[in-house]
Amino acid sequence: MTKNSVVDTTKRGTSVSAETSGENDTNVNKDGGVLYLGIDLGTSRTSVASSNGQRVTISSHVGYPKDVVSKKLLKKDILFGDEAVEHRLSLKFFRPLASGVMKHTSNEKSSDVEGNMKAAADLIREIIRQAKPRKDELVYAVIGVPAEAAIHHKDAIIKAARESVDSVMLCSEPFSVAYGLDMLDDVLVIDIGAGTTDLCRMHGTMPEESDQLTNTFAGDYVDNRLSELIKKKYPEAQFSIHMIKALKERHGNISDTMPTVNVELPVNGKPTNFDITDEIRTACRSIVAPMVDGLANLIASFDPEFQARLKNRVLLAGGGSQIKGLDLAIEDEMKRRLGAGKVMRIEEPVYGGANGALKIAHDMPAEYWNELK
Repeated sequence: MTKNSVVDTTKRGTSVSAETSGENDTNVNKDGGVLYLGIDLGTSRTSVASSNGQRVTISSHVGYPKDVVSKKLLKKDILFGDEAVEHRLSLKFFRPLASGVMKHTSNEKSSDVEGNMKAAADLIREIIRQAKPRKDELVYAVIGVPAEAAIHHKDAIIKAARESVDSVMLCSEPFSVAYGLDMLDDVLVIDIGAGTTDLCRMHGTMPEESDQLTNTFAGDYVDNRLSELIKKKYPEAQFSIHMIKALKERHGNISDTMPTVNVELPVNGKPTNFDITDEIRTACRSIVAPMVDGLANLIASFDPEFQARLKNRVLLAGGGSQIKGLDLAIEDEMKRRLGAGKVMRIEEPVYGGANGALKIAHDMPAEYWNELK
């Protein structure tokens, strides 16, 4: 790793020496040594893959009871994930990683800053708890973050992780996806999350700032666009953004031949049927052109001798990659604008980033982790 990929460290215990192979890691864990974690800290979902075999994903939502009544009802001090979403009207509700970063600047209310920082720390603690570390283990974590997250955003994530890990390093999410698949040369990675779409150009070395781009044409953008389109066509329909997100995740499709999408939405309290086929297709297609804009930028600024290789090795990852027909739509747009394009969808969009982060953690020499402590 270079200094660009390692941002800061935390310290929670005493350093130990550990081997990096899977067999030796098992032996170390049995002796009460090190638990390696790969964490994909996302706007919509947070996933972890650990060296003890645990893999867990939860939605990136945190809630705290608003008052004594809600605390009596819920019987919990903190709610996470889908449970927090379900009871959000009774909670101080946080989505701490909106747009891939945490609210913590001086331009925001101090209560928002403190609330999001606490929610992020609690979310990281919960995902690590679900990885089931033993009390006698040190926890070394690699956390994936958006490709162009500013340094103060990375510092905020480090601060949020400080109570839960012994040592931590950060890497860009698209890089962790490529690393996990051993696709480190002549490949363009598109990692579509909820808050951001991250693009990374891999050419056999650690990616530099010029190799990475981030835009906000991602899952949340599709949700908001779909909401606008439905409101315009059916102004009488009633819905929340959480309902819209669920519809997108169930029916997301770009194909001209996609099945008809009929859904029930309330109108003055009465369930009413609506055809939202065109709206789903239009909203999902809205991220294709900005995505190809980013790809064109990364390709055009690369060595011309190797541009053709990049065009034909585009890796599509992240939760947004599950939109049906998205890979083919990107290919068609690349062929129209760039003359060629071949897009491959990864098999595990939910755990692609976490798997790669875990592999990075495994591959780091023990002395490197010790230096970070």
